[in-house]
Amino acid sequence: MDYNNIYTINDYGKVEITLKDVLAKKNISRNKLCKMIATTYDLVNRYYNNKVIRVDTDIIARMCYVLDCKVEDILKYKK
Repeated sequence: MDYNNIYTINDYGKVEITLKDVLAKKNISRNKLCKMIATTYDLVNRYYNNKVIRVDTDIIARMCYVLDCKVEDILKYKK
């Protein structure tokens, strides 16, 4: 079997993190969010700047809970 042909690279879009927009609408700082979800500033800053490689669903769940929003408010799929 030729495994080189199993995977092909296609332009399938990407998921963008829009935490910056949610925080702006709710007038909440990154520092305050860190305290609210009990995590580090560095982690929140990576989500804020859309620099996360692997999304942690527990962190997203905590953000949604304290920000009273839905997952789709923080994560957006772009083709």
